[in-house]
Amino acid sequence: MSGTAIRRPRKRKLKAEINVVPYIDVMLVLLIIFMVTAPLLTLGIDVDLPNSNLKSIETKQDPVVVQVDAQGNYFLAVQAGSNEAVNRETLATKVGALVKQNGKEKLQVYIAADGRSNYQPVMDVMNILKDVGVEKVGLMSQPEKGAKK
Repeated sequence: MSGTAIRRPRKRKLKAEINVVPYIDVMLVLLIIFMVTAPLLTLGIDVDLPNSNLKSIETKQDPVVVQVDAQGNYFLAVQAGSNEAVNRETLATKVGALVKQNGKEKLQVYIAADGRSNYQPVMDVMNILKDVGVEKVGLMSQPEKGAKK
């Protein structure tokens, strides 16, 4: 027994650092998911405008466009590229605020109704606009192929 040594168990040092590789993997997967789904977001609605043989009107300021889709839903575009789904009350409130801000004479409001939509939602929009003080309302259309320019 004199030649045998007693082995003492070694104590392991604790590893006190956090492994961040799984977090980086999750973040990269989320980044890829957002990059793939971002182009799929709906930024506007497709409206099939009726045809007309009149030329288009050019203006200096962006008009307010109220869109009516084929199902009779309302969308308000105050600035170019910004479409917002609204109901009747919200439409009246927002356009009324624009009338107070810009004045009745300066505010240009156009209705872009889908050619397949019923006539009643367009008349409802016109009545709402009249009630909030809009004096002039334009109807938007697509120019025909042989229209005058």
